[in-house]
Amino acid sequence: MAWIPLIVLAVCVLLVVGIYNSLVRLKVQSENAWADIDVQLKRRHDLVPNLVETVKGYAGHEKQTLEAVISARNRAMSATTPSAKAEAEGILAQSLKSLFAVAEAYPQLRAVESFTQLQASLNHIEDALQNARRYYNAVVRDLNTKIQEFPSNMIANLFRFKAREFFELVNVAERGVPKVSFEQTR
Repeated sequence: MAWIPLIVLAVCVLLVVGIYNSLVRLKVQSENAWADIDVQLKRRHDLVPNLVETVKGYAGHEKQTLEAVISARNRAMSATTPSAKAEAEGILAQSLKSLFAVAEAYPQLRAVESFTQLQASLNHIEDALQNARRYYNAVVRDLNTKIQEFPSNMIANLFRFKAREFFELVNVAERGVPKVSFEQTR
């Protein structure tokens, strides 16, 4: 009969260890997923100066648009929290749309192979970023749910696990890949 309390204690300890380990796993996954988003954002940020320089060669007098793109890129690079990054990335996306609108007015620019390659790279990065964002938000959802569910909420509070912020775009129109078309009208 003395072994029954030991079995109950052992089960409780195993339950606490299991819940703690699952919380740690989700926390690490969310950090890894955020790192994936950072990688895609860095790739996008690295591509922007090349786009600006290419457009500048053909449309240098569009100085205000070019400066707006660089300014938005710098703000996006300095943002740190998911909500600040989302807001800054939304502004960058809008400025890139303006850049592509300017580029559309220059048929000779649309014919430049390096510009079309940069455009294709940007589309690829946007797809990868969307996938990374989706994965990150799914992991954050799972972590935040686990932190709030009983009995894992007691373990989460005991070990000070904090809910993470989702990475959501501020403007609903930005939720898709920017559509850019350089087909000539006939």
